[in-house]
Amino acid sequence: MAISTSTRFNSVDQYIKTLPPASKEKIIELRSLIKKTAPEAEELISYNMPSFNYYGRLVYYAAFKSHIGFYPMASGISAFQNEISKFKWAKGSVQFPLDKPLPTALITKITRFRVKENREKFELKTMKKKAR
Repeated sequence: MAISTSTRFNSVDQYIKTLPPASKEKIIELRSLIKKTAPEAEELISYNMPSFNYYGRLVYYAAFKSHIGFYPMASGISAFQNEISKFKWAKGSVQFPLDKPLPTALITKITRFRVKENREKFELKTMKKKAR
């Protein structure tokens, strides 16, 4: 369960302000990394968690008591199965422990993959519409 579940957040900044120092530091680092990797993406709160949109949902992330949850959708997990295997993971998520450095290279690769995937899906959908 996320650290701050009783509050309904209106912005990512509001979400971050509620976090304890260890979580806050990691979340700020993750947010900055995603912004740098996907500068065109729109930041928003969805499902009461920080997320980024780029031709649809790109990634979500959240702070928990002992880890940071990163949610790059099922495709983002399956494409990097070998690299995330050392972390606790599920179909659409991976957990990064608070007591370890964030795997910035891996997060960057997954985010770039999701940007490309979302853009390609959008372009394919656009081409299909034009073909009608």
